[in-house]
Amino acid sequence: MRILVVEDESGISSFLKQGLEEENYAVDVTDNGKSGLELALSGEYDLLLLDWMLPGISGIELTRQFRMNFPDTPIIFLTAKDTVDETVFGLQSGANDYIKKPFHFEELLERIRVQLRKREKENEVLTLGSIRLLPQSFQVFKGSEEIQLTQKEFALLEFLIRNKNKVCRRTRIIESVWDIHFEYNTGVIDVFINSLRKKLNLHKDEDYIQTIRGVGYMAKEL
Repeated sequence: MRILVVEDESGISSFLKQGLEEENYAVDVTDNGKSGLELALSGEYDLLLLDWMLPGISGIELTRQFRMNFPDTPIIFLTAKDTVDETVFGLQSGANDYIKKPFHFEELLERIRVQLRKREKENEVLTLGSIRLLPQSFQVFKGSEEIQLTQKEFALLEFLIRNKNKVCRRTRIIESVWDIHFEYNTGVIDVFINSLRKKLNLHKDEDYIQTIRGVGYMAKEL
Protein backbone atom coordinates (compact mmCIF):
# COMPACT_ATOMS: atom_id res chain seq x y z
CA MET A 1 0.00 0.00 0.00
CA ARG A 2 1.28 3.45 -0.97
CA ILE A 3 0.51 6.55 1.10
CA LEU A 4 1.06 10.22 0.24
CA VAL A 5 1.76 12.56 3.18
CA VAL A 6 1.28 16.28 2.49
CA GLU A 7 2.50 18.09 5.60
CA ASP A 8 4.55 21.30 5.93
CA GLU A 9 5.85 20.61 9.45
CA SER A 10 9.04 18.64 8.78
CA GLY A 11 9.09 17.05 12.22
CA ILE A 12 5.63 15.57 11.75
CA SER A 13 6.23 14.44 8.16
CA SER A 14 9.52 12.74 9.10
CA PHE A 15 7.84 11.05 12.06
CA LEU A 16 5.00 9.80 9.85
CA LYS A 17 7.26 8.57 7.08
CA GLN A 18 9.45 6.59 9.48
CA GLY A 19 6.52 5.14 11.41
CA LEU A 20 4.49 4.15 8.35
CA GLU A 21 7.49 2.62 6.58
CA GLU A 22 8.13 0.53 9.69
CA GLU A 23 4.57 -0.75 9.20
CA ASN A 24 5.50 -1.74 5.62
CA TYR A 25 3.72 1.09 3.81
CA ALA A 26 5.43 2.86 0.92
CA VAL A 27 5.42 6.59 1.76
CA ASP A 28 6.00 9.73 -0.28
CA VAL A 29 6.17 13.12 1.43
CA THR A 30 5.79 16.68 0.20
CA ASP A 31 5.45 19.94 2.11
CA ASN A 32 3.07 22.04 -0.01
CA GLY A 33 -0.37 21.69 -1.51
CA LYS A 34 0.55 22.32 -5.13
CA SER A 35 3.16 19.56 -5.36
CA GLY A 36 0.87 17.39 -3.22
CA LEU A 37 -1.91 17.72 -5.78
CA GLU A 38 0.45 16.90 -8.64
CA LEU A 39 1.61 13.74 -6.89
CA ALA A 40 -1.90 12.75 -5.84
CA LEU A 41 -3.22 13.09 -9.40
CA SER A 42 -0.70 10.48 -10.57
CA GLY A 43 -3.17 7.92 -9.21
CA GLU A 44 -0.41 5.90 -7.53
CA TYR A 45 -1.67 6.23 -3.97
CA ASP A 46 -4.00 4.08 -1.88
CA LEU A 47 -4.51 6.79 0.76
CA LEU A 48 -3.70 10.49 1.33
CA LEU A 49 -2.74 12.10 4.65
CA LEU A 50 -3.23 15.86 4.33
CA ASP A 51 -2.56 18.80 6.57
CA TRP A 52 -5.40 21.32 6.42
CA MET A 53 -3.27 24.45 6.24
CA LEU A 54 -0.63 24.17 3.51
CA PRO A 55 1.44 26.59 1.43
CA GLY A 56 0.49 26.70 -2.24
CA ILE A 57 -3.07 25.45 -1.96
CA SER A 58 -4.89 24.30 1.16
CA GLY A 59 -5.68 20.71 2.04
CA ILE A 60 -9.35 21.52 1.45
CA GLU A 61 -8.72 22.77 -2.11
CA LEU A 62 -6.37 19.85 -2.80
CA THR A 63 -9.11 17.46 -1.72
CA ARG A 64 -11.76 19.12 -3.88
CA GLN A 65 -9.61 19.00 -7.00
CA PHE A 66 -8.43 15.45 -6.29
CA ARG A 67 -11.99 14.22 -5.79
CA MET A 68 -12.91 15.29 -9.34
CA ASN A 69 -10.66 12.51 -10.63
CA PHE A 70 -10.45 10.04 -7.76
CA PRO A 71 -13.73 9.81 -5.86
CA ASP A 72 -12.87 6.66 -3.90
CA THR A 73 -9.29 7.06 -2.62
CA PRO A 74 -9.39 7.54 1.19
CA ILE A 75 -8.26 10.92 2.57
CA ILE A 76 -7.48 11.65 6.23
CA PHE A 77 -6.96 15.22 7.44
CA LEU A 78 -4.24 16.00 10.00
CA THR A 79 -5.08 19.34 11.59
CA ALA A 80 -5.23 21.47 14.70
CA LYS A 81 -8.74 22.65 13.78
CA ASP A 82 -11.27 21.00 16.03
CA THR A 83 -14.62 22.79 16.07
CA VAL A 84 -17.72 20.94 14.92
CA ASP A 85 -18.20 23.33 11.99
CA GLU A 86 -14.61 22.86 10.86
CA THR A 87 -14.88 19.07 11.14
CA VAL A 88 -18.08 19.02 9.09
CA PHE A 89 -16.56 21.40 6.53
CA GLY A 90 -13.53 19.15 6.12
CA LEU A 91 -15.61 16.02 5.69
CA GLN A 92 -17.96 17.74 3.26
CA SER A 93 -14.99 18.73 1.12
CA GLY A 94 -14.33 15.04 0.49
CA ALA A 95 -12.24 13.75 3.38
CA ASN A 96 -13.04 10.33 4.83
CA ASP A 97 -11.67 10.95 8.31
CA TYR A 98 -10.14 13.62 10.52
CA ILE A 99 -7.59 13.46 13.33
CA LYS A 100 -6.59 16.37 15.55
CA LYS A 101 -2.98 17.29 16.24
CA PRO A 102 -1.26 16.26 18.40
CA PHE A 103 -2.25 12.63 17.90
CA HIS A 104 -1.05 9.21 18.94
CA PHE A 105 0.55 7.30 16.08
CA GLU A 106 -1.29 4.08 17.00
CA GLU A 107 -4.64 5.86 16.67
CA LEU A 108 -3.70 7.25 13.26
CA LEU A 109 -2.44 3.85 12.17
CA GLU A 110 -5.74 2.21 13.06
CA ARG A 111 -7.69 4.92 11.22
CA ILE A 112 -5.54 4.23 8.15
CA ARG A 113 -6.19 0.50 8.43
CA VAL A 114 -9.93 1.08 8.71
CA GLN A 115 -10.01 3.21 5.56
CA LEU A 116 -7.91 0.73 3.58
CA ARG A 117 -10.08 -2.20 4.70
CA LYS A 118 -13.17 -0.31 3.55
CA ARG A 119 -11.62 0.26 0.14
CA GLU A 120 -10.61 -3.38 -0.20
CA LYS A 121 -14.16 -4.43 0.64
CA GLU A 122 -15.62 -2.02 -1.91
CA ASN A 123 -13.42 -3.57 -4.60
CA GLU A 124 -14.04 -7.15 -3.45
CA VAL A 125 -14.77 -9.80 -6.10
CA LEU A 126 -15.76 -13.33 -5.08
CA THR A 127 -15.16 -16.11 -7.60
CA LEU A 128 -16.37 -19.66 -8.12
CA GLY A 129 -15.07 -21.13 -11.35
CA SER A 130 -16.44 -18.95 -14.16
CA ILE A 131 -18.79 -17.17 -11.72
CA ARG A 132 -17.89 -13.72 -10.35
CA LEU A 133 -19.90 -12.06 -7.58
CA LEU A 134 -19.48 -8.36 -6.74
CA PRO A 135 -20.95 -7.78 -3.24
CA GLN A 136 -20.95 -3.98 -3.30
CA SER A 137 -22.69 -3.56 -6.65
CA PHE A 138 -25.00 -6.57 -6.22
CA GLN A 139 -23.87 -8.10 -9.53
CA VAL A 140 -23.18 -11.66 -10.64
CA PHE A 141 -21.45 -12.68 -13.86
CA LYS A 142 -20.91 -16.03 -15.48
CA GLY A 143 -18.13 -15.43 -17.94
CA SER A 144 -19.05 -12.11 -19.56
CA GLU A 145 -22.82 -12.55 -19.07
CA GLU A 146 -24.50 -10.77 -16.18
CA ILE A 147 -26.96 -12.97 -14.30
CA GLN A 148 -30.01 -11.39 -12.69
CA LEU A 149 -30.68 -12.79 -9.23
CA THR A 150 -33.21 -11.97 -6.54
CA GLN A 151 -31.90 -10.56 -3.26
CA LYS A 152 -32.22 -13.92 -1.50
CA GLU A 153 -30.62 -15.84 -4.39
CA PHE A 154 -27.74 -13.40 -4.31
CA ALA A 155 -27.35 -13.77 -0.54
CA LEU A 156 -27.38 -17.57 -0.80
CA LEU A 157 -24.79 -17.62 -3.56
CA GLU A 158 -22.59 -15.16 -1.66
CA PHE A 159 -22.78 -17.29 1.47
CA LEU A 160 -21.82 -20.45 -0.42
CA ILE A 161 -18.91 -18.75 -2.20
CA ARG A 162 -17.58 -17.19 1.01
CA ASN A 163 -17.57 -20.72 2.45
CA LYS A 164 -16.13 -22.27 -0.71
CA ASN A 165 -14.88 -25.86 -0.35
CA LYS A 166 -16.64 -26.20 3.02
CA VAL A 167 -19.76 -28.24 3.68
CA CYS A 168 -22.56 -25.83 4.62
CA ARG A 169 -25.18 -27.54 6.74
CA ARG A 170 -28.82 -26.71 6.14
CA THR A 171 -29.26 -25.26 9.63
CA ARG A 172 -26.31 -22.93 9.13
CA ILE A 173 -27.59 -21.79 5.73
CA ILE A 174 -31.08 -21.07 7.03
CA GLU A 175 -29.66 -19.15 10.01
CA SER A 176 -27.14 -17.13 7.98
CA VAL A 177 -29.13 -16.39 4.82
CA TRP A 178 -32.72 -16.35 6.11
CA ASP A 179 -31.89 -15.23 9.67
CA ILE A 180 -34.11 -17.98 11.08
CA HIS A 181 -32.92 -19.34 14.42
CA PHE A 182 -35.67 -21.81 15.26
CA GLU A 183 -36.88 -25.13 13.87
CA TYR A 184 -37.95 -24.52 10.30
CA ASN A 185 -38.58 -26.52 7.14
CA THR A 186 -35.27 -26.14 5.30
CA GLY A 187 -36.83 -27.33 2.03
CA VAL A 188 -36.91 -23.68 0.93
CA ILE A 189 -33.14 -23.94 0.46
CA ASP A 190 -33.60 -26.60 -2.21
CA VAL A 191 -35.97 -24.35 -4.13
CA PHE A 192 -33.44 -21.52 -4.18
CA ILE A 193 -30.53 -23.83 -5.04
CA ASN A 194 -32.46 -25.16 -8.04
CA SER A 195 -33.22 -21.62 -9.11
CA LEU A 196 -29.54 -20.67 -8.84
CA ARG A 197 -28.48 -23.69 -10.89
CA LYS A 198 -30.95 -22.81 -13.65
CA LYS A 199 -30.07 -19.12 -13.79
CA LEU A 200 -26.35 -19.89 -13.75
CA ASN A 201 -26.88 -22.63 -16.34
CA LEU A 202 -24.91 -25.15 -14.31
CA HIS A 203 -24.50 -28.63 -15.75
CA LYS A 204 -22.46 -31.72 -14.91
CA ASP A 205 -19.23 -30.19 -16.19
CA GLU A 206 -19.83 -27.07 -14.11
CA ASP A 207 -21.29 -28.51 -10.93
CA TYR A 208 -20.02 -25.67 -8.77
CA ILE A 209 -22.85 -26.11 -6.24
CA GLN A 210 -22.78 -29.67 -5.00
CA THR A 211 -25.43 -31.42 -2.91
CA ILE A 212 -24.14 -33.15 0.20
CA ARG A 213 -26.98 -35.60 0.80
CA GLY A 214 -28.54 -35.45 4.22
CA VAL A 215 -26.33 -32.54 5.22
CA GLY A 216 -26.48 -29.50 2.94
CA TYR A 217 -24.51 -27.93 0.08
CA MET A 218 -20.98 -27.02 -0.87
CA ALA A 219 -19.62 -24.52 -3.39
CA LYS A 220 -16.58 -26.15 -4.94
CA GLU A 221 -14.05 -25.29 -7.60
CA LEU A 222 -13.76 -27.98 -10.25
